[in-house]
Amino acid sequence: MTEETPTQPDPTDPRPVDATPPPLAEHPAATPAPGFEFNRPTIIGLLYVGAYITGISGIIGLVLAYVWKGEPHEPWEATHYTYLIRTFWIGLLGVFLGVLTLIVGIGFLILAGLCIWTLVRIVLSLVNAQKRAPMPNPQTWLV
Repeated sequence: MTEETPTQPDPTDPRPVDATPPPLAEHPAATPAPGFEFNRPTIIGLLYVGAYITGISGIIGLVLAYVWKGEPHEPWEATHYTYLIRTFWIGLLGVFLGVLTLIVGIGFLILAGLCIWTLVRIVLSLVNAQKRAPMPNPQTWLV
């Protein structure tokens, strides 16, 4: 049985001996796991998609987004929560406008456009969540 001796620092190494790790911003982006990953933004996005079938799952997704927004596991998640919360509220506003304008005949166009708009935003969030990448502009009203 041999005892391990502590290694001596290399005198040619320019780094200080007690170097601390680089700040979070300098860490490389997390590599995505192989396959489909059910991270928090993905769960919210899937609940939003499920709202087209069930109606209620979108509200569950909104509640989760607000709860998880205060405690993001990783830095990239915070942008997804903002993006998905805004998608819900802007979409709800669009539904009200679409329903109100059904009487004059343009409500169907507004509601159809709204379906496309929300689905595109949800898919973009899902794609970026699978890449573990932040949303480029979470405050936008556009896609």
